Amino acid sequence: MNLPNYFLADLPPEATLSPTMIAAACDTLKRNREQYLLTRTTDDLVKILCEVAAEWLRPENKFRRFALELGPEETGFSPATLSRGLDDFFRRFTPENFEALLAQDLGVDVGRHFWRGPELLVHIAAGNLPNPAWMSLTLGLLTRSAQFVKCASGAAFLPRMYAHSIYDLDHKLGACLELAEWRGGNETLETALFAAADCVTATGSDETLLNIRSRLSAQTRFLGYGQRVSFGFVAREVLREEEISKVVARAADDVIAWDQNGCLSPHVIYAEEHGEVESDRFAALLAAELMRRESVEPRGKVSVQESADIATRRSMYETLATHRGDVKLWSSQNSTAWTVVFEHDVHFRFSPLNRFVFVKPVSDVAAVLPGMDEIIGKVSTVGIAAPPEKAGALALQLARWGVTRVCPLGQMQNPPLMWRHDGRPALGDLITWTDFEL
Repeated sequence: MNLPNYFLADLPPEATLSPTMIAAACDTLKRNREQYLLTRTTDDLVKILCEVAAEWLRPENKFRRFALELGPEETGFSPATLSRGLDDFFRRFTPENFEALLAQDLGVDVGRHFWRGPELLVHIAAGNLPNPAWMSLTLGLLTRSAQFVKCASGAAFLPRMYAHSIYDLDHKLGACLELAEWRGGNETLETALFAAADCVTATGSDETLLNIRSRLSAQTRFLGYGQRVSFGFVAREVLREEEISKVVARAADDVIAWDQNGCLSPHVIYAEEHGEVESDRFAALLAAELMRRESVEPRGKVSVQESADIATRRSMYETLATHRGDVKLWSSQNSTAWTVVFEHDVHFRFSPLNRFVFVKPVSDVAAVLPGMDEIIGKVSTVGIAAPPEKAGALALQLARWGVTRVCPLGQMQNPPLMWRHDGRPALGDLITWTDFEL
């Protein structure tokens, strides 16, 4: 890959960043914003973002090719997983979807209200999952903010590709972006970065978010997105012979998307009992589907520790399955590529992820919630498979319990552009309003 050094993240690994370099980069971003970004119309920005997305969807696009050819080594995801993830993300970038987002978050009487975005918007990204960083950059451009993305160590590859694709299409717009990577907790660099920021967004553990918040001035807006978990729910009405293959395929879609990494992936899928297809057969069919998918969309590489965690958990459930009839396990042979555990214990279980999922039979959704005490207030998404007349009632019940997103099973890792992350407005959280009272 031969890309120009537009961003700090493009520098060779032996390059050493300093607080002076960070401060200078922030000053440059602010000047470029004033010159190149503030005067852009929203329609112009939407047009450019849609053109960038259209390029990413073309098989011959150089950034897509870089992502698919070099991404497996850089990120650990297989080419097939990367390809599906790229398509799912960039297909959302349409004029209609952006119009809906803007109307949802900014739809007011123009002329009586004015809004402005931060002068410098800093994003603290976490992990290899690219969607949060891509979306942060997209929203920041819509607010006409200069942006600095600090990536986790070794996780800048895909955010760099996106930033370069913007720069490639519009140099002036790309000049309002900066990316760098370093190991979290480098207070010397981060102090210089936070001192220049008007708004900081961060994704990470609750401990990480508390630490960042404590280091910001009272005038700096902070938007933290902490640890969240998700699960699936399958109603008995769709556990029928004529529908089961579609339901199983959708459940598998959610398990394999980005290898089950991220807060939107299901740890557990609850299946209502007494359907035409019983819940243990649903689990067996899901295992068969994950085995089939492994041959066409294989899981990427995992660390030694991640593999050991999966093996340890498997061993525990293999022992339980030997002695108890209400526990069953299906798993890939000679690898940790996929695992399905069926058990009657209704309590939520944290999965080691990387295509390891629990299936639990329940009488109804009301039976699920009492087993959720450990994660109450931390559930991001519930993917449901249910007939329309039941789906609305399920969504209302889950919303009252505190779930911030309910979607069709199969779409858990593919939220719409208008998604309110953790129940908060995507654009609305970033901007400041001025009301003009005639």
